[in-house]
Amino acid sequence: MKYLPLFIDLKFKPILIVGGGSVAARKIKLFCAVGAIVYVVANKLCDDLKKIYNKNKIRWLSKKFNVNQLNNIFLVVVATNNNNLNKKIYKEANNRFIFVNVVDDLKKCSFIFPSIIDRSPLLVSISSSGMAPMLVRLLKEKLETILPKSLSSIINIAGKFRDKVKKYFIKFDDRKRFWESFFDSIFSSYVSCNNFELAYKVLNNHLKNKNKLSGEIVLVGAGPGDSGLLTLRALQAIQRADIVLYDYLVSKQVLNLIRKDAKLICVGKRYGYHFYSQKKINNLLISYAKKGKCVIRLKGGDPFIFGRGGEELLYAYKYKIPFQVIPGITSGIAAPTYAGIPLTHRDYSHGVIFINGYNYKHCIDSLKFKYSSFTLVIYMCSINIEYIYKQLILNGCLKNTKVAVISSGTHDEQYVKTGILSELNILIKKSFSPRILIIGKVVELREKLSWFKISKNSFNNKNYILNLL
Repeated sequence: MKYLPLFIDLKFKPILIVGGGSVAARKIKLFCAVGAIVYVVANKLCDDLKKIYNKNKIRWLSKKFNVNQLNNIFLVVVATNNNNLNKKIYKEANNRFIFVNVVDDLKKCSFIFPSIIDRSPLLVSISSSGMAPMLVRLLKEKLETILPKSLSSIINIAGKFRDKVKKYFIKFDDRKRFWESFFDSIFSSYVSCNNFELAYKVLNNHLKNKNKLSGEIVLVGAGPGDSGLLTLRALQAIQRADIVLYDYLVSKQVLNLIRKDAKLICVGKRYGYHFYSQKKINNLLISYAKKGKCVIRLKGGDPFIFGRGGEELLYAYKYKIPFQVIPGITSGIAAPTYAGIPLTHRDYSHGVIFINGYNYKHCIDSLKFKYSSFTLVIYMCSINIEYIYKQLILNGCLKNTKVAVISSGTHDEQYVKTGILSELNILIKKSFSPRILIIGKVVELREKLSWFKISKNSFNNKNYILNLL
């Protein structure tokens, strides 16, 4: 280990910055953020530094450097393109045992700046010892997605309760167990949703009921299949899961992102095959939550779009189980997008209607609109396809209306067939489940707007290192 990572309190410490450009400005903002007294030596200040200077946050000593400016200085940063000046300042500062950093010159640095992930008071610093800054940037991007912004509030609240926890739990091991279970409880979920009233309620209940853990149900939309379309909050949720009840339509890519020690139960339904009835699924959710588990109900697409998510949460509400919902990208939007079919377009479609093909008979009578002005998206379209076709014709849809059948939208094996309404039965037979049916003029645009190809290697390989991690 070449460098020892340290966290230094620089409040009211004198810092000297030599240079007045954009690089110097970035360093100065860091020092100002921690309350340091910043002195600047520069021929001129860039626009950003002028703004900081005008707010009296920095002190502009002079335009030229002299060694006396190092007197009583705690730390120096040199950000100039004058190599001779940089060398001189490094030598003088080093002789005085002053920490010095010459930007982009590792040999002239007694300290270096790490990449910082700020969730104050939590700070995460990453460094490659100056050897691979691009890799550090990629790692930072990855960690930024894993660490929720709400960590700041979570830690601040926990800090306020430390003394109270000590009174409830005298033994260190008991306190340790409390905090371990507490940080993994629904408290964190409530804070992330800015529901501080319930968060404090959970915290106090957690203290009063020492041996009773609070479980929760999180209804999560897994998106249409491509794991890159999973939301950040959904990723954070499945990585803290104890139990995951998932549907068949959740892709393997998404399942691979779930916390490795979580228990996975497939409760998916297929036409004619319901091993888990809805009642059994509801009971499983309640049973695990009552045991203090974080139960993730993982559904393909969006849980509130033809996903029975509302029914399951009403069951949780009935039993007073805390819950939250994390939306997902529904396949009715994602699949046509990946197929190059915009659902609305000023010249083609003024609106879009989503319909469940399985229960199509119950909503067909409400479709008293001009098909030429709207786009119709039908989920689960293959079961009643003959009836759907007949009713569309009876309700005024022309036989030459453009249609698209999309199978496994957003997946590597995505398959798209386009044609006209009179060919619908043939198009369905040539495709495979799961399917989305798009009806409307906008289908014509696929010829020009198709962009997604089956081979996505160019997308995946650029993040090879991150994928390994």
